[in-house]
Amino acid sequence: MADWRQIAIGLNATLGDAIAKIDEGRLQTALVVDSNDGLIGVVTDGDARRALLRGKDLKTSIREVMSTNPMTLSVGTPRSSILAFMREHGIHQVPIIDRTGRIVALDHIDDILQPQPRSNWVVLMAGGLGSRLLPLTEKTPKPMLAVGNKPILETILKSFIDQGFSQFFFSVNYKADAIQQYFEDGARWGAKIEYLLEDKRLGTAGALSLLPKVPTEPIIIMNGDVLTRANFAQILEHHVAHNSPATMVVREYETQIPFGVVTMDGNRIHAIVEKPIQRHYVNAGMYVLSPSVLKHVPKNTFFDMPSLFAALLKHEEAPVAFPLRDYWLDIGQIAELERAQQEWDASS
Repeated sequence: MADWRQIAIGLNATLGDAIAKIDEGRLQTALVVDSNDGLIGVVTDGDARRALLRGKDLKTSIREVMSTNPMTLSVGTPRSSILAFMREHGIHQVPIIDRTGRIVALDHIDDILQPQPRSNWVVLMAGGLGSRLLPLTEKTPKPMLAVGNKPILETILKSFIDQGFSQFFFSVNYKADAIQQYFEDGARWGAKIEYLLEDKRLGTAGALSLLPKVPTEPIIIMNGDVLTRANFAQILEHHVAHNSPATMVVREYETQIPFGVVTMDGNRIHAIVEKPIQRHYVNAGMYVLSPSVLKHVPKNTFFDMPSLFAALLKHEEAPVAFPLRDYWLDIGQIAELERAQQEWDASS
């Protein structure tokens, strides 16, 4: 992913400054941002050429040259949608902004077509009992249940590899041998896989205490029963941009109350809303943790991710959320497994 800060200029910049940034960044674009990283406008090499042809000189204010209605996409836009957007509009890069208009990344077509190698560790939690999927999990650990023609865990692994990740740890407990025998050291996928062997269940955060050392970069943790088209590089960018100790990926979830909801003041009725829909953000089972956070994880003790985030809040180390809009399905029950088997190919 291109470093957007290398091509950023302020409102006090000149046309000459923009041309210098365009040449330096080799991305044919300069981004005009405010002091809070809010995207104000864009100057392309075409804009610069046209300005010079109109008689503007290099000292011309960037305000007279920039496009104030740049094409952008929102955080969480699927990679396939980003690529389609670029092709539709004939562009090679597009700024990614959050809900406040703050730029968090610059996606370039080369990054999407051929992702850059990433050295961040990925920890996949694959030790659960899968009790709600009985009898299917009597002999097969949940992450090894098939969706399409391969185990869920292999699909997850491949999605990370396709995005440039290669260093993996599988946290295993229930029927660990089946997972280890299938994946071995990961060489078959061009990856390196190591195993965090839980001699007792340690939860979604407790297994991190088994890591061989403290990593030097943020690590991604993901449940081994989640199918998603998430852009993990964008999630990492979001984490780093917010200087966050921990990022939780969240998903909007809606429920409909099957009755008319009555609001009252005492016994006086104010309104009746028939079968309203309530929307909430729920934990999507994906996280990014900075290395410093691992000091909060107790050794050889059951400890789950909500407890870790609660500990961070207690110590005033504010975590952040990344709203996910890509395909996502948590396979916790047989109905969800059947849904995944019907939907997964269609979501590709």
